[in-house]
Amino acid sequence: MPIQCPTLNEQVANWLNWDKNETTRGEIQKLVDDMNEEGLKARMTSRLVFGTAGVRSPMQAGFGRLNDLTIIQITHGFARHMLNVYGQPKNGVAIGFDGRHNSRRFAELAANVFIRNNIPVYLFSEVSPTPVVSWATIKLGCDAGLIITASHNPKEDNGYKAYWSNGAQIIGPHDTEIVRIKEAEPQPRDEYWDLSELKTSPLFHSADVTIDPYFEVEKSLNYTREINASTPLKFTYSAFHGIGYHYTKRMFAEFGFPASSFISVAEQQEPNPDFPTIPFPNPEEGRKVLTLAIETADKNGSTVILANDPDADRIQMAEKQKNGDWRVFTGNEMGALITWWIWTNWRKANPSADASKVYILNSAVSSQIVKTIADAEGFKNETTLTGFKWMGNRAEELRAEGNQVILAWEESIGYMPGHTLDKDGVSAAAVFAEIAAFLHTQGKSLEDQLYALYNKYGFHLVRSTYWMVPAPEVTKELFSTLRADLKFPTKIGDADVASVRDLTIGYDNSKPDNKPVLPLSTSSEMVTFFLKTGSVTTLRASGTEPKIKYYIELITPPGKTQNDLESVISELDQLEKDVVATLLRPQQFGLIPRK
Repeated sequence: MPIQCPTLNEQVANWLNWDKNETTRGEIQKLVDDMNEEGLKARMTSRLVFGTAGVRSPMQAGFGRLNDLTIIQITHGFARHMLNVYGQPKNGVAIGFDGRHNSRRFAELAANVFIRNNIPVYLFSEVSPTPVVSWATIKLGCDAGLIITASHNPKEDNGYKAYWSNGAQIIGPHDTEIVRIKEAEPQPRDEYWDLSELKTSPLFHSADVTIDPYFEVEKSLNYTREINASTPLKFTYSAFHGIGYHYTKRMFAEFGFPASSFISVAEQQEPNPDFPTIPFPNPEEGRKVLTLAIETADKNGSTVILANDPDADRIQMAEKQKNGDWRVFTGNEMGALITWWIWTNWRKANPSADASKVYILNSAVSSQIVKTIADAEGFKNETTLTGFKWMGNRAEELRAEGNQVILAWEESIGYMPGHTLDKDGVSAAAVFAEIAAFLHTQGKSLEDQLYALYNKYGFHLVRSTYWMVPAPEVTKELFSTLRADLKFPTKIGDADVASVRDLTIGYDNSKPDNKPVLPLSTSSEMVTFFLKTGSVTTLRASGTEPKIKYYIELITPPGKTQNDLESVISELDQLEKDVVATLLRPQQFGLIPRK
């Protein structure tokens, strides 16, 4: 029987009229021929909007997926918004792309749309790490930037990450205005499909001129070059079938490491959009995705593993222990180490400077160890909403006010130690290698230093994981029941709740008038419970995937050692069980545990 929904019929007719890509046009035509109404609804009725890290979606036909047509539509909205803001943008757009299927094609389509709107384009000639595109936007003085990437998402996905003139990801009103224009003017101009004159246009330029300056400016993070040059340590590196290898290898050389200290996982070295040797292209998944890296390290006598995600904005680290086992560090543990390192070296270089104007930023769901160290040492810590779109923009604001932001990081293995305004897994890889090389000269391992920090500032044990959500409406229902009539749970297990901060609705009962200091996060669910024991737990819905994440932190007084770890972990185990039972309620909502 024919499709009964007039709106869907109109969307399908528009698609078949507008899409000039035979493959994706054929996908929709087949669904029509098969009278697959549910399949058409799934492709057509969802909206493409900017989330925590841009637009991400499977690469399929339909207005709710990423494909040639929707890339053109989003970029038309982006271009028109730039024209509205700037009049005639003269400084152009820096554009990069990762190694995924269609990424180069999407980048060239986007470049063409900008040029057809008389906006100059600076396009990288080959794949480029996400942080380098942020840097190119800054270095070239562009009006905006764009990288086509889905970062660590599954191979079926791609993404559209946009920057404003400061080199930080777009936030409101730019993101919502781009979407508004895209939806108000959905029909693409015929010229948007014609790439024949793209690279001969006088508005078309190469962004490759920013690559050497990127390495030059990031060398300011290199504090112990002589130690690096003579280190006996060997570092095993994986690009995770992404684009980090050539950049990270060069960054190691720029930091003074000998070529022999950098060992690449050969099978994962060059871009491969199918990610054939890993079950999921996200190094945050830990040991199960580091199998080849561990094998390579063991064969080569390497004691430290560093792995980028496919667009090289994240970095994972593991260290071989004395008993031969490998310890994979969490993002918060790495955050503690890089906080200590960057602060210590900044203070050493600026012994009499006013530390009250020095900031290290981290996200609201990351460890509070930054705040503990800041309170003890005299610098400032500020938390932001989850995502570097918030940290990047806040860093730029603070610098404009005369402050120094020497580091920003979040628990999902993202670190911004240098001059980009997005997380940078390339420079961070070299920084972590330098930390390990320095500690080796002190007779210490990375793990030794972590426990030294816990002894000085108190254990800050964080546990974070996620549960998969069977449907988007389940997420809304779960959070709605938590905040029903503002009657949040008053106990989690045996622990009393001291206060609750709900950034989705703008509620914090520890503040005057119940108004939170942090900005609202109305587009994503996020609730934090502060317990009277001092522990903290946050529930957050992922902005890019069907997940509900939770973050739990247990903080102890200073003075404890590694011998106290077992009792601290036991306390954390019980708290986690109580959080799952009280807040997540997986049986009630049909949540699926992380594999």
